[in-house]
Amino acid sequence: MTTHLNHVTQNRQINDQQQSDVSLHASHGGLGFGELVPSRYALRVGEIDVLVVSDGVLPLPTSTMSTNASPADRAAWFKEMYLGPDAFDWALNVLVVRSSDQLILVDAGLGGQFPGFPRAGQLPKRLEAAGINLASVTDIVITHMHMDHIGGLLADEVKSRLRPDVRIHVAAAEVAFWELPDFTYTEMPAPVPDVLRATANQFIDDYRSNVRTFEDEYEVAPGVVVKLTGGHTPGHSVVYINSLGERLTFAGDALFPVAFQHPEWHNGFEHDPEESVRVRVRLMQEAAASGEWLVATHLPFPSVGRVAVDGDAFRWIAAFWDY
Repeated sequence: MTTHLNHVTQNRQINDQQQSDVSLHASHGGLGFGELVPSRYALRVGEIDVLVVSDGVLPLPTSTMSTNASPADRAAWFKEMYLGPDAFDWALNVLVVRSSDQLILVDAGLGGQFPGFPRAGQLPKRLEAAGINLASVTDIVITHMHMDHIGGLLADEVKSRLRPDVRIHVAAAEVAFWELPDFTYTEMPAPVPDVLRATANQFIDDYRSNVRTFEDEYEVAPGVVVKLTGGHTPGHSVVYINSLGERLTFAGDALFPVAFQHPEWHNGFEHDPEESVRVRVRLMQEAAASGEWLVATHLPFPSVGRVAVDGDAFRWIAAFWDY
């Protein structure tokens, strides 16, 4: 398959305003806002434009990503990765997708309303730096309703700029789960469950009239399908992007950095850890067989790569940056 990473769209006969609304690959003169590192990465899947945008990072305990691993095994893995030993930076990636005349936001990051996470909640300014007008977003796909995926929609600077008729797609099982959420099998820092509940409730209260639920899968736009997987949460979903024989999967929270070498390790935010293992193994097997691009919320930015089978586990092959 051929994709054109960071390909700058050429020869489009559109004015400057149209360009900011339509093209995900336009150059806007530098990184913007004084940032010294890139925070967006563009690629094309067939005829569909995709932009990975970093919402920043937030610190988490290393134990959260490996709750069923022995302390020795956990320490060895993080040491091998030059991370930890006690905490690491958890990447937050969001997608912007242009298919036909629809502009789709996949997840929305953390938002800036949570104290203690000053390096997250960067999405609004980074979308602006990329020339993405929030008022042009026609659809939003929510992989699941944890606060680092919906919190960005609760920020005033986002709510005030979204169009009133924006469509928000989320699995019916996810909406139902957060009416009475169960944290029995999770292992989260003490304050987190209450914050997750409150954030999910506020999201539904603020956007009830915009939410469009689906049962198993739904085609949001030509070549863009959201599909229920369950596992991480009962309504967790992934997004498949298909065009001209090329494919990219946005795996949401089905995959974490440790998942390739240790798919059996549980994550403390998983509401059904055993099902989560089955989901991520299936997704990685599919990706390895097809050779498709894979992106996930919490893989290191830009989180674009492929998966290969490596014995009884898997291997992550990061894409070469195309400048």
